[in-house]
Amino acid sequence: MRFNVITLFPDMVHNALSFGVIGKAIEAGLLEINCVNPRDYAANKHNRVDDKPFGGGAGMVMMYDPLSRAVEAIRSQGGGAHVVFMSPQGQQLKQSHCNQWAGKAEMTLVCGRYEGIDQRFIDQYVDQEISIGDYVISGGEMAACVVIDAVARQLDGVLGDDESAATDSFMNGQLGVPQYTRSEMLGQSGVPDVLLSGHHQAIEAWRKQQATEQTHIRRPDLMAGTSESE
Repeated sequence: MRFNVITLFPDMVHNALSFGVIGKAIEAGLLEINCVNPRDYAANKHNRVDDKPFGGGAGMVMMYDPLSRAVEAIRSQGGGAHVVFMSPQGQQLKQSHCNQWAGKAEMTLVCGRYEGIDQRFIDQYVDQEISIGDYVISGGEMAACVVIDAVARQLDGVLGDDESAATDSFMNGQLGVPQYTRSEMLGQSGVPDVLLSGHHQAIEAWRKQQATEQTHIRRPDLMAGTSESE
């Protein structure tokens, strides 16, 4: 899968995605990250990509022209069919989004900076606006990396065990279950007996029960089916 990332800080994106299973997926060719810097498409003396907002107000706004040319450059290479703008005004990111996007061959993620981007660019080019939470960060790069990581986990071959993604929190509308492993300091104390029993049906039943209980306590909205709505 190919991700085009329109960003003023390509190194930030490449560096953040160079570790762990995502870094290995990129090295293996399962995932391609194509960063496009709108500054390369600024048609002014100082390669400026921002200007003061009409009507006044604090901060600067990313200009339509460089962003438009960046998208058109991606399109000229046959890409950029689905454009997502990482925005605090967007719909909150859900697992259902990631599962859906994993079926695409290519996506374009737009990373804003400053006070935002020209609304006319959003109106003309953006298919979806997505937020990773009800807070504001300095730019869309980290949010874009979150999207890439979450989507990439659903691709065949990215995880060491493809079943791992299927048992993640939110995949079936519930949270994940408590996990235990070997400890030289604690031994097996505190580990539920059923997990040591070797009885696979009993273990599966315990895990289903735990998933339901944990979700009911921590995220009752998931039990009501509200968190995964589009």
